[in-house]
Order: sequence, then structure tokens, then C-alpha cells
Amino acid sequence: MDAMLQLAAQNLLSPIVLFFALGVAAALARSDLTVPEAVAKGMSIYLLFAIGFKGGVSVAAHGIDATLGLTLLAGVILSALLPFIAFFLLRLMSALSRTDAAAVAGHYGSISIVTFVAATSVLESAGVVSEGYMVAVAAAMEAPAILSALWLVSAGGKGRMDSALLREILLNGSIVLLVGSFAIGWLTGEEGLKEIESFIVAPFKGVLCLFLLDMGLVAGRGLKQGRAVLRPGPLAFGVLMPVVGSLFGLVAGLLIGLSTGGVLLLMVLSASASYIAVPAAMRVALPEANPSVYLTLSLGVTFPFNLTLGIPLYLAIATAATGG
Repeated sequence: MDAMLQLAAQNLLSPIVLFFALGVAAALARSDLTVPEAVAKGMSIYLLFAIGFKGGVSVAAHGIDATLGLTLLAGVILSALLPFIAFFLLRLMSALSRTDAAAVAGHYGSISIVTFVAATSVLESAGVVSEGYMVAVAAAMEAPAILSALWLVSAGGKGRMDSALLREILLNGSIVLLVGSFAIGWLTGEEGLKEIESFIVAPFKGVLCLFLLDMGLVAGRGLKQGRAVLRPGPLAFGVLMPVVGSLFGLVAGLLIGLSTGGVLLLMVLSASASYIAVPAAMRVALPEANPSVYLTLSLGVTFPFNLTLGIPLYLAIATAATGG
């Protein structure tokens, strides 16, 4: 317990968390601090490119084996399964309509790539190694959750699923960039990394800090606008669901035999909630769903929880479970 509290304190005082807190505080205080949309998008592209490329290089060094295939399969199953658990909890804990509950549930089966990147940063700081192919698992966990959410709604006679929407999901820009940079890193290996190391290694944490400042601003504004949905039931769900999801990730990681770092990353992927790919899909497939509900919960509640308290908690659990 002392080790977990110490890790939590270290994470709370890390630059990435403090910059996120600065953004939230500035938004709540109605500061005119803003990050231009083009700059924020550029930082997002950089982070996806860097994490994907480095993951591909790690796979090139590691090689393809059964563990990689099992981890990818586990990620897809978790992404498809977790929305059903989230939907059940929401119907139990809140008065949300079936459509809103399904839309929220889809966010909790998909992933937050920024939370994933923050977790990799924590692992690096702690000197804990992880499987480089976990970034491929992150990419694989984007779409199944969206399909599960749409199934939940269609079971109630609503929702839309067609080839155009499926294409939009699979060709989402973040997925294309993540998978594409991963493939290039895999093909070029260590030699490719040496050529661009000064661009994607040294500046990475600084860019992440600025990006999280912007995410803090977005989260703070969402909290102000979504106060009406922050009732005890949905609020409790926003904290409970990531913990529940992380336990499913823990069990899967242990069954596969991942390292301590790999188990943590699978827990984080299972615990996080999307605020990029899934909202975009929900706007098209479920226009009647209330964006203030799913964005407030995923970005305003779950994201800060995972960033500040969740990751240290998951790392402590993963370390104890694996004996790492």
C-alpha cells in the first residue's frame, strides 16, 4: 500500500499530470488560455506517429510469436465485451436512456491513446519494460467497441450500421496513422529509428505535456458544460468502470503471460475511454445520443481519474500480480 501511495504521489507531481491540471484549472477559472486547433492536431499527429513507430521497432526486435497473436485476440475480445458490461452498469446506476447508455458504453470498450501514452511514460520513468507490440493492440481495440454499442442500440430498434459507417470507423485518421507508423517502424527496425531518433525520442515528453495542457482545457470546459449530467450515478460509473475494465485486462494479461509492463498496458487499455474515434462514430450513427453525456464522462471524469490515480493503481496491482 505504501508503495502504491508513493507511486501515486510521484505521478500526481509529474509534469504530464501537472500540465493537465493546469489546463483544467485555467478552463474552470475562465482564462483565455487556448491552444490553436491546428497546433493541437499537429501534436496529436506527432504523438500517434511516435508511439506507433517505436512500437513497430520493438516488434521488429522481438519478432512475431504466439503471444503477440493471443494479445491481439484478447484486445479485440475485451473491446467487444466491455461495452456490454458498461451498458449493464449504466442501466443499473443511472436513469440514462438506452441510446445514451449504449453510446457511453461504446466509449468504455474503445481506448484513449493519450492515456496509453501516459502509461508508457510512467513505465519508462519507473524502468519497467513492456512488449512493444501493445501499440498494435491499442489500434485493434478501437473498432469492436463501436460495433458493440451499435448492436446494443439496434437491439432496441434504433441505430444505424452500414458499409459507409464501417469504412469510416476502420479508416479513422488516428487508426490509419497509428497502424501505418507501426508498420513502417516494423519494416525499418532499429536502423530506421536511428535516422529519426532525435525527432521522436527526446522531444516526446515535452510535446506530451503541451498536448495534455490542451486536453485539460478541453476537459475543464466539458465539466462546465456538462454539470447537468454529473449526477451521482453517472459520476460513480465514470470512476467504477475503468477499475472494472482494468481487472478484465489484468486477468487477460496474466493468462497470456505478459510482462509486468505488458499487463499494465493491457489494464490501461481496458480501463480507458475513447474521446476521439468513438465520439466521431456516434455523431454519425447515433445523432440522437447526447454528446454532453458521453464526452463529459469519458473526457471529464474517466480520463482525469486514470491519469492521476488509475495508472499508479493499475501498476501496483500489475506488479503485485506478476511479482515484477
